[in-house]
Amino acid sequence: MFACRLPWWRSSVTCKSWQSGHFVPWGSCQMLTIKGVNTTVGQEQQAGMKEKQMLEDSEMHLARRDTEALFQEQPKTGNQYLEDTLLQSYLKTHLPLKVLEEVHQNLERFGKRLLTEIQPLGWECELNPPVFRQFDAWGRRVDHIHTCLAWRRMKEISAEEGLIAEAYEKRYSHWSRLYQAVKLYLFSSSSGGFSCPLAMTDGAAKVIESLGIPASLKNAFDHLTSRDPEKFWTSGQWMTERRGGSDVANGTETVARKQPDGTYRLYGFKWFTSAADSDMALTLARIADAEGQCTQGSRGLSLFFLRVRDEQGKLNNIQVQRLKDKLGTRQMATAELWLQGARAELISAEGRGVAAISNMLNITRIHNVIGAVAAMRRMISLSRDYACKRVAFGKLLKNHPLHVQTMARMEVQVRGAFLLLMDIVRLLGLAETNLASEQEQLLLRLLIPVAKLYTGKQASAVAVEAMESFGGQGYMEDTGLPVILRDALVLSIWEGTTNILSLDVLRSLAKSQGQVMAVFLSTVKKKLELASGIKELSPATQRAQEAIGSLQQFMTTMGIGRALSMELAARDFSYSLARIYTGALLLEHAARSGASPADTFSALRWCHQELCPVAAESARGSYGDKAVLQDSALVFGNSRL
Repeated sequence: MFACRLPWWRSSVTCKSWQSGHFVPWGSCQMLTIKGVNTTVGQEQQAGMKEKQMLEDSEMHLARRDTEALFQEQPKTGNQYLEDTLLQSYLKTHLPLKVLEEVHQNLERFGKRLLTEIQPLGWECELNPPVFRQFDAWGRRVDHIHTCLAWRRMKEISAEEGLIAEAYEKRYSHWSRLYQAVKLYLFSSSSGGFSCPLAMTDGAAKVIESLGIPASLKNAFDHLTSRDPEKFWTSGQWMTERRGGSDVANGTETVARKQPDGTYRLYGFKWFTSAADSDMALTLARIADAEGQCTQGSRGLSLFFLRVRDEQGKLNNIQVQRLKDKLGTRQMATAELWLQGARAELISAEGRGVAAISNMLNITRIHNVIGAVAAMRRMISLSRDYACKRVAFGKLLKNHPLHVQTMARMEVQVRGAFLLLMDIVRLLGLAETNLASEQEQLLLRLLIPVAKLYTGKQASAVAVEAMESFGGQGYMEDTGLPVILRDALVLSIWEGTTNILSLDVLRSLAKSQGQVMAVFLSTVKKKLELASGIKELSPATQRAQEAIGSLQQFMTTMGIGRALSMELAARDFSYSLARIYTGALLLEHAARSGASPADTFSALRWCHQELCPVAAESARGSYGDKAVLQDSALVFGNSRL
């Protein structure tokens, strides 16, 4: 079906020895001579020429054999689910037995499908990015975004596998969201970028569900959560405009004009619209009053639903200006769009658009975490297999202690990130089934931005480090490895940069009036108690307890009314929350019955790092007025300190 050129770590092509003028095995290349034969002069000349030719052929064989020896055996991975021992141990620990049995069978099947069908499709998506055709041959404007057949097949597979439906059918009650996240985690690194439209689709479904699935949106919700490939829709999330990035309140210029039939017409320019080939979108706009005036700031923003195209495939008064030329996620169409009277439906209360779309942002940020953990796991899995095949300096890479040490450090990072992800989707599942306590809901609100910002940074660092483990091959496009790196780099930018999310963490604290920190500390302490009686874990447990004390002391020192200092500390503070909570999760996992030595080593090594950098930097005076002046001098050359 597809003209698929696989990267060497996804294909099974091998070099074969040649014969009769082709490559010959080393043992078959023998030096031939002619001795003790009575010949005429002509025969001697002929024999000499023959011997010379044979020697030349032999030398050519040797040269070819030397060249052949330069080729390296490709790394391969098998069934991703069966090879992920941490994932299996987590599910075995937490899922009810009946759910585990059913989920295990389905995930094993899905892992096989990923290997045999989905991975080749993902590579085909990379080789055939979307193409924008603005005019047809006769000069008529068509604004057609062409996507490859493999991309369209990914959409069908997403429906068949219930990658969105699983979370809303709730077959497994509060475990349904976790099960969906596991499938998305396995799917992500093989999806050819299709995980991004799925994130926004999940977010749109969540918004509609949070609104009570009103009658006017029932059809859209059914399409978004369908398992039928013929009915399944994907959704866009159109927020970024020319003036804005994360500053949506001041950057949104799109105007909504009410029509006599109660619908609205949208006029504006959307500067960055991911998955522009989606079926629908949720977008923010300012409603104009009878005089054409709009309320500014976040209070003027309302949330709208719109279909991108009508039943005949004609755009909804939308013009595509161009496709974005991105560093990564090239498989997906990201466009600049003019809304020139696009018909839309108001779905939030007027002026409550930001509050209404927050549910979407929470879901897409969790998907961001899923993508980060998946990218790290993929790179490490390939690095591990390569270490068992690549010979350097006379021995396999796996027998070089320094190389293994580097890989082990990466493994600790991905293990911590994985457990953080699982805990968040566990809490989300409880919240969605009305089983979460008030404390658990507060904790979820805090952990989502913390996990998103921290794992985004982890993914970039691990991808770069893992690429290095392949040497020069890691830099070669046709290996497929640079794709993973490029796509990982967006994870610290999309859905809020690290600094923006750090400030969001502070808002979470302020909004709860400190309650969320009390819940955070209480939860961490309970997890540490589980590990407190295990001797092997005591060094890590002690360091985690010390970090909690340092964090509490920092909070007390900062007190109230030091807004600038807290803003300067926001990034380090968020990192501290991520490291402490992840350390507690690793200790909890290592303290369970049946834990492996790797579980113990991961907890020990994670907690060996600086768990509370915000306290350490505070002690150095990094958040005072003097530090602000020093920062400015370093960046802008202001010598007045």
